[in-house]
Amino acid sequence: MNLSKSLYTKGIQCPKALWLKKYKPSVLTPPDEQAQAIFETGNIVGDLACQLFSDGKEVPYTTNYDEMISTTKEWMEEGISNIYEATFTYEGILIMVDILKVKDDGVSIYEVKSSTEVKDIYLYDVSIQYYILQNLGFSIKSASVVHINNEYVRGESLELDKLFKIVDVTSEVQKLQSNIPSILKEFETYLEDKENEPDIDIGSHCNKPYECDAKNYCWKVQRDIPEYSIFNIFNLGSKKQIELYNRGIINIDDVPHDFDMTSIQSQAVENYKSKITYIDIENIKSFLQSLTYPIYHLDFETYQQAIPQYKGLKPFEQIPFQYSLHIEYEDGQKNKLLEHKEYLSEDSVDSRYELALRLCEDIPSNVTVLAYNMSFEKGVIKRLANLFPDLSTHLLAINENIQDLMIPFQKKWYVTPSMQGSYSIKYVLPALVPEFKKAYKELDGVQNGSQAMNAFENLSKLDDEEKQKIRTSLLEYCKLDTLAMVKVLEKLRNIVI
Repeated sequence: MNLSKSLYTKGIQCPKALWLKKYKPSVLTPPDEQAQAIFETGNIVGDLACQLFSDGKEVPYTTNYDEMISTTKEWMEEGISNIYEATFTYEGILIMVDILKVKDDGVSIYEVKSSTEVKDIYLYDVSIQYYILQNLGFSIKSASVVHINNEYVRGESLELDKLFKIVDVTSEVQKLQSNIPSILKEFETYLEDKENEPDIDIGSHCNKPYECDAKNYCWKVQRDIPEYSIFNIFNLGSKKQIELYNRGIINIDDVPHDFDMTSIQSQAVENYKSKITYIDIENIKSFLQSLTYPIYHLDFETYQQAIPQYKGLKPFEQIPFQYSLHIEYEDGQKNKLLEHKEYLSEDSVDSRYELALRLCEDIPSNVTVLAYNMSFEKGVIKRLANLFPDLSTHLLAINENIQDLMIPFQKKWYVTPSMQGSYSIKYVLPALVPEFKKAYKELDGVQNGSQAMNAFENLSKLDDEEKQKIRTSLLEYCKLDTLAMVKVLEKLRNIVI
């Protein structure tokens, strides 16, 4: 069959995805910047985890797998105690074990993941390795998943034994062994037919445990699922989505009035069907009256480190590297005047203190601060306050004064069909300020939060000219985020006038 452990787990999620990967890869969506970043993080974490098992050697990667298999065998015979990327094959299935601990009485499997928990799909990953080694005649002492401990807080130096958790999954993996031959037989049956795709319908498996790279092909190309469909009804679970789909209902206009939904979901569906915009003027007016001038529109950009590089950091903690601040003043004639301030860290340094200090300089402790989905901004500021006691009083005062521009949309005081039942800024902004959808697309290099995060993380790899260009792009993107908030607030004001 020519399977690898990654192809095996792909087939576990959906055999059609496996077939497409083998015979029709051109229809698959290539990995985006975020997926590539996750892949690179996995490599970094994998390399570091090997240091938990010292006195080891890594099998050099080559497309000549026979050579890797031969090297593995040779090193095992030499008595190498820990082999990284130990490579084996059995009946056309190739596996590379992240870390193989070799002892006289048997071997132990260690699968390294950059996740913070043991996911079910990892057990399938380890189980196929266990299956191959067992069939090759090895005595397997244990099988474990090595993953990141997200409760670990870095001190002056990195403590690998605290950064990683090693979870024994031997019993869970053993329970999966009896099903593997029938699973492989099923895969073999599908893969024998190289012309006809497996007839597997869409469903919750398209997104679990990962969004499948064949989803666009199966959903949009083959079934013409529209951009906004029953699958986008806000917070409607996959079980009910599939129930509607199995009844032949895809368009929201076709959802029956008596279909079992929450009141919020029903309201969103009816609003979409009626094509009517609903506005609660009194509540919006009350919200606007709670804002005092000047208003400080605040937005942070953050990134994460799987391996914390700086003291006081947890793995995957949101690290602020940039903020934009649009300050909106009101003159005596009720005219609105704007001032903009911003901060962008240098790359490859711990800039959290400088950012916090600048924030305190730019935002007085007694003014209205406006954020969209304020829990994010408040979380960033609270962590900075805990980290820097000398700035804590001012930072926590800023936090106390933050109000949330999301409230009128979250509370359904303003609902329009193009918001698609959501109160995410992703939907609210183009619904209220259509020209901003185009403005983001016209930005050079950085057009969304994921791109901003990846761009900042990669700054250190660029030459000075390219670095300056990306820094300009980051500043322009973040500036547009807070200007967008100004425009949304302006739209709400115009409604109640």
